[in-house]
Amino acid sequence: MRSLTIAAVLIVASASVASAGMIERACMKADRKAASRALCGCIQDVADQTLSRSDQRLAVKFFKDPHMAQEIRQSDRESHEVFWKKYKAFGATAKSYCS
Repeated sequence: MRSLTIAAVLIVASASVASAGMIERACMKADRKAASRALCGCIQDVADQTLSRSDQRLAVKFFKDPHMAQEIRQSDRESHEVFWKKYKAFGATAKSYCS
């Protein structure tokens, strides 16, 4: 019975890690004091609703290189402008929904 319980716990734990999105993983790895599985998961939920997968891939890069966000924001490329508007909306939604 005990091995069955342990197996069930391992399955649930591995499923939650496997289902974690790229924003959630980057959030957890960012080593910020406020980061928690609940908060990062909430932010991922908002990202899934507001950003495409390619937008999420770009946003994840900001965790490792915050200056890149500034470069994208100031870029003259139309695609960056479109992304930045979506990213700002994502941030505002995540802040109100996940706070």
